[in-house]
Amino acid sequence: MKKTYKRIFSGLGVFILVLVLLSVGYLIKARSIMKGMTTAETSEIAKNVFSIKDSFVNLYLVKNGEHYIAIDAGKDKGVIQQELNKLKIDTDKIDAVLLTHTDGDHVAGISLFKNASIYISKQEEQLLNGEKSRFFLFGNKIDSKSYKLIEDQQILSIEGIKIQGFLVPGHTPGSMCYLINDTLMFTGDALRIEQGKVEKFYAFFNMDTETATHSIGKIVRIPGVQYIFTAHNGFANNFTNAIKDWPLNE
Repeated sequence: MKKTYKRIFSGLGVFILVLVLLSVGYLIKARSIMKGMTTAETSEIAKNVFSIKDSFVNLYLVKNGEHYIAIDAGKDKGVIQQELNKLKIDTDKIDAVLLTHTDGDHVAGISLFKNASIYISKQEEQLLNGEKSRFFLFGNKIDSKSYKLIEDQQILSIEGIKIQGFLVPGHTPGSMCYLINDTLMFTGDALRIEQGKVEKFYAFFNMDTETATHSIGKIVRIPGVQYIFTAHNGFANNFTNAIKDWPLNE
């Protein structure tokens, strides 16, 4: 019996050691990539569009009158509040949070927006309810007991702002881009922008890079877009130029 216990504890110890080594390796690689991310500074970056810088990630606000909608919710609640204070933006005026996906660096500030409805794609819910894991055995979670699910290409109107969600799976199974007022495209982690051009997102963080690449092909075909905003690599104010080198057969 003692030998059996020894084998069990020995095997468990090896498993834990392997798990720790994998976790450390993942963090080292992730931090290396994050250092190369180029987020936009906290400011009004286009008319009625505001970027909020939270370390290596941006969330965005779109304003109409006295009200705002947020695209994503950052990684550090304290930093988000500090940056919003710089712009004198009242969190009570934020009526909706559109989550491009539910990774931890996109959802931390949800509890700041007490009057906001939370929206995610229908396909992203599986990372919250345990149907699918995001990392190894772990799923995602958000600081809200209720949220609204959006279908692919569904159109919403919130405080006079037109919103259309486009499902772009790959980074996560339910990643979603949001087209605001037919001209502003918010992509989350569906892609990145380098030197003003659309590029694939970092494969290291994707759940399915091949699917993510096909999803970019969907984005670049949407007509009428003028601006394209990413979560980790800033934005481009000339959509046509940003996508011109992207192969349409991807």
